[in-house]
Amino acid sequence: MSDLEAWRAKASAWCESMVPTFGKAARKGLSVEEDLALGRRYQKAKFDAGFAGINWPTDLGGQGLGHIEKITFEAEEMKHGFPNVYFGISLGMPVPVLMQFGPDRDFVKERVLKALQGEEIWCQLFSEPSGGTDLAGLRTRAETDGNGWKINGQKVWTSWAQYSDYGVIVVRTDPTVAKHKGLTYFWVDMKAPGVTVRPIKLAGGDSHVNEVFFDDVKISDDHRMSPVGGGFAVALATLMIERYVATDSAGFGPHLDLFVDLAKEVRLNGRPAIEDGRIRQQIARNYAMRAGLDSINVRARRMMEAGMTPGPEGSLNKLVAVRSRQKLSELALDLQGAGGFAFDEHASPKDDWASSWINAPTGRIAGGSDETLLNTIAERILGLPQDHRPDKGIPFNQIPA
Repeated sequence: MSDLEAWRAKASAWCESMVPTFGKAARKGLSVEEDLALGRRYQKAKFDAGFAGINWPTDLGGQGLGHIEKITFEAEEMKHGFPNVYFGISLGMPVPVLMQFGPDRDFVKERVLKALQGEEIWCQLFSEPSGGTDLAGLRTRAETDGNGWKINGQKVWTSWAQYSDYGVIVVRTDPTVAKHKGLTYFWVDMKAPGVTVRPIKLAGGDSHVNEVFFDDVKISDDHRMSPVGGGFAVALATLMIERYVATDSAGFGPHLDLFVDLAKEVRLNGRPAIEDGRIRQQIARNYAMRAGLDSINVRARRMMEAGMTPGPEGSLNKLVAVRSRQKLSELALDLQGAGGFAFDEHASPKDDWASSWINAPTGRIAGGSDETLLNTIAERILGLPQDHRPDKGIPFNQIPA
């Protein structure tokens, strides 16, 4: 047995042992608050067993292993519907960015350890009513206030903000320069006076995204994670993580193996769907596409490990992966018929085709809309001329509202 096979067997056995306490059956009928409490217990158990922060540095509480071990564990974990959804954003983007750019290393280590154990949750405060796809167009501002800063403005579509202890935020600190140059990146206490969180009800029935309002929220300068005016670079690093790391080749949807299993179970024209040439063709196409995206991801991670900045291929990764997820989820629902839409309040897009399909349009907006990604691919990969940008190089306060 190879080391990877041994790791998979260990992960599988541990996950199986957790099912009676944390699996789908244990979660049935729980309120969101009760499910979150169960999720915190699960995250702590995962940390104690050595399965949290698998590819994170050991000096910050991680296991110091590779990405292959991480995705191997996640493939076993996703089979059982554990309550880990509350920590996906937190451990996927804000905390890794804190690890990279947090100035106070003792503070960083304390926060990372608490996040890995499910004690604290972080959110990402980027999108605004007037600045989502065009992140540099944001209007939330931070003004100097003595030795610190005072934040005023609004963010929207912030996942799990209502349960978050901290968040990372990019704000405008200088409106007199070009829009990309006047931004600064901070972390903020989500329980601070002046922070108001309002959940948004989604089509799927849940309310995991929120509006967040900042009214004279005071923070000290040691909350700053970028040079003043240098926040856009850190914001891009955050989006890079989202497009390369948080978005896998499955587009954060079910793995292809689950579709193959489904095709073996359901019948099409009186025989197993897997015997239909059209279904096999879709499986082959998805396999080839995902293998190509995995290669892009491997190269990008090696560049990041070497301290280099990956190229714009992350846009290609996210664009193709999420679009493919949407189409494959639609096909899976067609194969299941009406039964495919059975509602599961604890379903995850990673293991439930209906949840994956209904949430896929969100994935095509979050982290950069399809249109923005296509522009990036055209300009930075294909070398095509840039779109006309009338606000390019103009001070932000001179751009027409």
